Amino acid sequence: MKALLIDDERLARNELRRLLAAHKHVQVAGEAADATEALARIDETRPDLLFLDVQMPGDDGFALLEKIEPPLPLVIFTTAYDEFAVKAFQFNALDYLLKPVDPARLAAALDKVELRVAENKAAQSRGRLSAEDKVFVREGDRCWFVPVKNIRLLVSEGNYTRIHFDGEKPQLFRSLTAMEERLDPKQFFRANRKEVINLAWVEGIEPWFSGGLLVKLKGGAKVELSRRQAQDFRERMSL
Repeated sequence: MKALLIDDERLARNELRRLLAAHKHVQVAGEAADATEALARIDETRPDLLFLDVQMPGDDGFALLEKIEPPLPLVIFTTAYDEFAVKAFQFNALDYLLKPVDPARLAAALDKVELRVAENKAAQSRGRLSAEDKVFVREGDRCWFVPVKNIRLLVSEGNYTRIHFDGEKPQLFRSLTAMEERLDPKQFFRANRKEVINLAWVEGIEPWFSGGLLVKLKGGAKVELSRRQAQDFRERMSL
């Protein structure tokens, strides 16, 4: 597993690298001292996991995550401040470690990474769902048996995903990435970090900021595509 260390403090990166040496399945693929450098390193190394500080010069850790093109690596925040924990989990972070990082907490966080990787592999082994398949959906006391083709939009809400179908919007305790693993990539498209759309529900497209696109779905939902995702979308939808 390749990891990237993102922290403006060189000593903090060195200490984390030292602690990770005890975990042979984790390979430190590189380091970055700010968000700009991190984006370049992510493109170069394609890491599986980010160890990410919150407060850095320029963009903070949250702003950096907003700029990473899907698929997003797994994320463990490492910071000296505990007040950002709630927001970190809204960004689907697997864990939130306070500096100085405790070796036992680091080991527990890496166990969560291994569990998430195993869940994703299990989802892949179960195979992709076709448009005509039906899935069982439950939220509290309410249940639905939903044709996959009726799901028009999936939205990440931290470790939860809200799915849109037939006027309903239940929230499921499953990450967007895990759900995407079960969906047919010919039918569903990762529009951005937080949303997956059903291509069959696309009703209109218009140019958007910085070379992106604004996609309108039947039913009224609008989804923004970044420049890179817009390019992939054009290739997918063209003859």
